[in-house]
Amino acid sequence: MRHRLAFRYLRPVFYSGLFDDPLLLVEMRPLGRSLLFDCGRIHHLAKRVLKSIDAIFISHAHMDHFMGIDTFIRSAHVSPRTIRLYGPPGLADKLLSKLNGYDWNLAEPYWCSFLVHEVHPGETRSFLLPGAEGFPCHPRGAAPRHGSTIYQNRFVQVDADILDHRIPVLAFRISEKPCFMVDEERLAAERLVKGEWLRDLERRFIRGWQGTEPLTVIRQLGAGQFKEQVSNPVDLYQRIRKEREPSAIGYLTDMGFTPDNMARAELLLSGLTLLVCECSFLAADRDKARESFHLCSEDLNILIDRLRPCAILPMHLSKGYIHKSRLLYQELVPPRGVSVLRIPDLITPRPLIPAEITPAAVE
Repeated sequence: MRHRLAFRYLRPVFYSGLFDDPLLLVEMRPLGRSLLFDCGRIHHLAKRVLKSIDAIFISHAHMDHFMGIDTFIRSAHVSPRTIRLYGPPGLADKLLSKLNGYDWNLAEPYWCSFLVHEVHPGETRSFLLPGAEGFPCHPRGAAPRHGSTIYQNRFVQVDADILDHRIPVLAFRISEKPCFMVDEERLAAERLVKGEWLRDLERRFIRGWQGTEPLTVIRQLGAGQFKEQVSNPVDLYQRIRKEREPSAIGYLTDMGFTPDNMARAELLLSGLTLLVCECSFLAADRDKARESFHLCSEDLNILIDRLRPCAILPMHLSKGYIHKSRLLYQELVPPRGVSVLRIPDLITPRPLIPAEITPAAVE
């Protein structure tokens, strides 16, 4: 089933099946670059996909959310760029431990660096691990956090909050920045005629209104059209722009069903276009969900009812339900207007068996 969601700049791609390690890639189409959310098993991702990733966001460092960073390092370490990682407290030490498991005596000056940003309550602590030096960890200081935003560029903003999974775990909101849109009725009310000037106005919008030079527009006056200079293009755009709430994606995984977690999730993730959310257990195993600080299908129904996203993609179902995935979809009862998206049970390649390998010839 195809679902068309109202994104202008973003294209979310979920590279996992229902039972696979969660792996969300968000393509930023105007930039031709991507953001990766969690990094479990990623061996099935093409190298060109890995090369497109500018930043990786780790919810927490359990193996099924972090083990794939080794594969990413293998693909990226000889690239002359800086890759940013965002995650909970302690992430820099965990990345350093992985890197210290290898020898880097042949490191080259052009190798990549990893810039790790740890999200702490009230502040962000940064660490640089330069490949040219064999990936030592250099503290870069701390900066106070004002609000929940941890990353942004011209088109995308990522917000995060710390939830409880018996360890700190991050929930993420990926929002499109307000996009350039013109209201046809407002344009007509201003007696403005479409033309190249609209593309010029859009370029100025995208560049953050740099420069203050006048804009030449085309205005309809009676039966004729005339060029006219507008001294304040920003004010003109405010008069003709189309009002639309920017689209947003929520990524929520591995949290306990507690009042504090629910309140924080509701504050961060209300009004989403798409919610990608873990649901590890079915309703019959509610007690197991409570013991392990995960969600069951009953919990997800409550969360969906509070958040009211346009669509919900459940993921990260326990492998104990293999071949029973239909039961999860039967137990999810979303409110009116919320679509439940289905994904295959597994999309990662299965392991090879000896009979599938052609043995080398023996003389």
